Order: sequence, then C-alpha cells, then structure tokens
Amino acid sequence: MSYHSVLARLVPADVPQPTSGGSAPGPLVTYVTTALNLVAWAGTAAGVVGVLVTGAMMAISHKRGESSEHMSRLGMVLGGCILVATAGPIVSWFFGGGGTGGAPTK
Repeated sequence: MSYHSVLARLVPADVPQPTSGGSAPGPLVTYVTTALNLVAWAGTAAGVVGVLVTGAMMAISHKRGESSEHMSRLGMVLGGCILVATAGPIVSWFFGGGGTGGAPTK
C-alpha cells in the first residue's frame, strides 16, 4: 500500500472551506495587538536596563583597574536591542502587514 493511497483514505474528500474571507475576528486582533505591544515595550525596557547595567559594570571595573570583556557584552545587548526594534517591521514585510513597509502584493 503506497503512502498516497493511505493518505487518500485518511483525508475526507469533502473538506469544509472557511467562508469568512480569511481574516481574524476583531476582538482577537485587538487582544493580539495589545499583547504584542506589551511585549515590544518590555523588550525595549529590557534593552535599556541591559545597556545601563553594562555601563555601570564597565565604570566599576574601570575604577577598580580590572579589565574585562564588557565591550562584547555591550555588543550583545545592543544587538538584542536592534533585534527587538526591527522584529515588527521585518514580520510586517514578510507577511505584508498592510501598513507602511509591507511586502508588495500582486
């Protein structure tokens, strides 16, 4: 028995198709947008705190005369900040969010 014949038995021929036009319900969109906005603000706040903590650690180490790898730590924090800042526009561009910067549609 081949894979396709088994699959044909498992999948019914009359699969119902959605008729809503493919858009999410309004209240769900509102909740998801609110949640994503909160996550974006939390990511931004975490980036600011990360830069402040790294700067404080650099100042304390410099005052003590210690050398450390703070620049690589600062680079990772700033890289995370860039990732958080560009996540929304990148996803909008890939999925064509309908706003500015969305992927072109045909």
